Amino acid sequence: MAASRLRLAMIGGGRGAFIGAVHRMAARLDDRYELVGGVFSSDPQRSRDSGADLRLAPERCYATLDDMLRTERNRPDRVDVVAVVTPNHLHYDPAKRCLEAGFHVICDKPLTTTLAHAEELSHLVGQTKRVFAVTYNYSGYPLVRQAKEMIASGELGDIRVVQTEYAQDWLATPVEATGNKQATWRVDPERSGMAGAIGDIGTHAFHLTEFMTGMRVTQLAADLSIAVPGRRLDDNGQMLMRFANGARASLWASQVAPGNENGLRIRVYGAKAGLEWSQETPNQLRFAPVGEQPRILTRGGPGLGAWAKAAVRVPSGHPEGYIEAFAQIYSDAADLIVASKEGRAASGGALLVPTVADGVRGVQFIQAAVSSSQRNAAWVSL
Repeated sequence: MAASRLRLAMIGGGRGAFIGAVHRMAARLDDRYELVGGVFSSDPQRSRDSGADLRLAPERCYATLDDMLRTERNRPDRVDVVAVVTPNHLHYDPAKRCLEAGFHVICDKPLTTTLAHAEELSHLVGQTKRVFAVTYNYSGYPLVRQAKEMIASGELGDIRVVQTEYAQDWLATPVEATGNKQATWRVDPERSGMAGAIGDIGTHAFHLTEFMTGMRVTQLAADLSIAVPGRRLDDNGQMLMRFANGARASLWASQVAPGNENGLRIRVYGAKAGLEWSQETPNQLRFAPVGEQPRILTRGGPGLGAWAKAAVRVPSGHPEGYIEAFAQIYSDAADLIVASKEGRAASGGALLVPTVADGVRGVQFIQAAVSSSQRNAAWVSL
């Protein structure tokens, strides 16, 4: 098995970083990767110490990205793929340089802080033919994929209305003033980019909307606001959206909604039926055909399609959640990378993994939402 694992390096994710540990757990869950090194902090000693915490070989715990790229390119056991798990403003340069050095990339979202940089990465992926996955991890849940398959097969009929929300309460007070590391960079335009909550969790809600429905949003009208005095980026956003087929949608993303921990929920209504899924109860999907009693589909239960079954790891009644969904993105990315190394086309669930195109789409969404809000919630095209 060890010989078949992809060798993974990580940029960021050192001591005190929440998302780095999540990426590492996700990468190991299906035994597809082995973390062999990385640059875990911009501080060289902290990077080395973080690598020691992870029991990695000291010579592969690099002080700088230059050191890592120069050394890894010439090793016979060179890294296959690099995970970029830094704050938003530090996604573009490492991802670009890793692609140019010939490595596959798995990058946290949003892809970049500017659309120009996102489009440049997309162009570079096309040039280098490297796999580039973006961790919109909620698309990895089995019942999200079940819903996508049901909608694609026409079980809901023509889609008319979509409602998506992502509500949290952890920024309801100025926690950034207490030194909270996760808060301080998210409310800082220099590190987070042009948006706050809309960039952090709104992009997840937007990607889930388009991923599940298979439809593209063509216009939106957004009203972004700051609830906590002194903040420079939005902590709440509400918007209306229009699809190419005439369907309508609403999206709400808030980090100042007391009583909500991680309230990502989506409801899709078609001419024949409706679906509802919530991230906090991810093992159930509510399906309501017109004129019939609603029914609950369960992860691992009977009647699921191929996309959902491929993402299920344990028997029915044993809950799966956030880490497993995150791991599905890593597993799908591994399938793409192996197919690329073997010179063949990928198939199955690997084709569902969010790519650089989804990353570009997320930045387009952020830019459109900010532009609309600055123009008093005017309709803006995507």
